[in-house]
Amino acid sequence: MRLIYHGHAAFSLISGDFHLIIDPFLSGNPLAKIKAEDCHPSHILLTHGHSDHLGDALELAAANQALIIAPTELANWCEDKGAQSHAMYMGSMVFPFGRCTMVQAFHGSYIKDNGQTLYGGLACGYVLEIGGKVVYHAGDTGIFGDMANLSRRARIDCALLPIGGNYTMDPIDALAAAAMIGAALTIPMHYNTFPIIRQDPHAFVAELGKQGLAGRVLGPEESVEL
Repeated sequence: MRLIYHGHAAFSLISGDFHLIIDPFLSGNPLAKIKAEDCHPSHILLTHGHSDHLGDALELAAANQALIIAPTELANWCEDKGAQSHAMYMGSMVFPFGRCTMVQAFHGSYIKDNGQTLYGGLACGYVLEIGGKVVYHAGDTGIFGDMANLSRRARIDCALLPIGGNYTMDPIDALAAAAMIGAALTIPMHYNTFPIIRQDPHAFVAELGKQGLAGRVLGPEESVEL
């Protein structure tokens, strides 16, 4: 499976005929190097409704007949906008690409719609089992103790953790989270897009190494094979 970082919290996971994109904030993302029209997902996963995560989801869904997977209120809103959607909450579902488990994230969620602020349901993260690999996308979250239980089904091959602080974990909390999760590889996300979340991802990865954990910094459009 190929994992591609698009900047902020946006990642693509490509395995066989399936292309999943998570939190596709491409247009308006100062770090993104790819345009929405050059991205062709089969599935779109949303962790919550904030504009820097919802991003280009509706446009990508319409252009590619892609299925949006999201927390129930957000999925229903996407469906009202004409997208195909699958509503979930904290549980598992097997899709053609593999098993998708929605897990908690400590964060809020709202949707901006024609000047209105709408309730977006709960924020979430995802544990994705695809092609024999397990990827955890934490979404926007603070640290929580149940991160230690995320690998109970199978060891996580790659954990995608926010380090920006203010809205999410900072590097100190993300290090503690990485230790609890024990992934084979940890990749930082959700940093440096805006001044308030500026961090040094290389320093974070160096600290992971001191704890005996593997980490890697990906720049926008850089990828790793899992």
